[in-house]
Amino acid sequence: MSEHTPVRWQSDAKGAGPVGEPAWPNPPMLTQIGRGLTGRCPACGVGKIFAGYLRVVPACAHCGAPLGDLRSDDAPPYITILIVGHVVVGLLLFMESDFSLPLWVEAAILLPLTLILTLVLLRPVKGATVGLMLRLGITGPPQ
Repeated sequence: MSEHTPVRWQSDAKGAGPVGEPAWPNPPMLTQIGRGLTGRCPACGVGKIFAGYLRVVPACAHCGAPLGDLRSDDAPPYITILIVGHVVVGLLLFMESDFSLPLWVEAAILLPLTLILTLVLLRPVKGATVGLMLRLGITGPPQ
């Protein structure tokens, strides 16, 4: 193999079928993302992803998918900030253009709304990110 030929990393899942096929179920991408949004295992839809608010379980208790090896790192906060920012800035612009509320009233509405939206969306977004990563086969660094 020449030095410029790209090599795709293959999972070393035990019990796997053909080369590169995982030992756990591998449904379509949107199914895995949807299951992740609901906090269920992206592979089987039965087990849970989280052992706490944002801590991912090491492996699915039902199908054995290696959920703990999926390192979503900074993607969920970035996506959450993107969504919350669009909602809050949109509401701020709407309030500024259609109403003449004092600044303290706007702050009293938008600051708690920002905090609540962030805390509510962060967990489902992280679950969806884990689902996407599992579908793409990003289950850890090659050994």
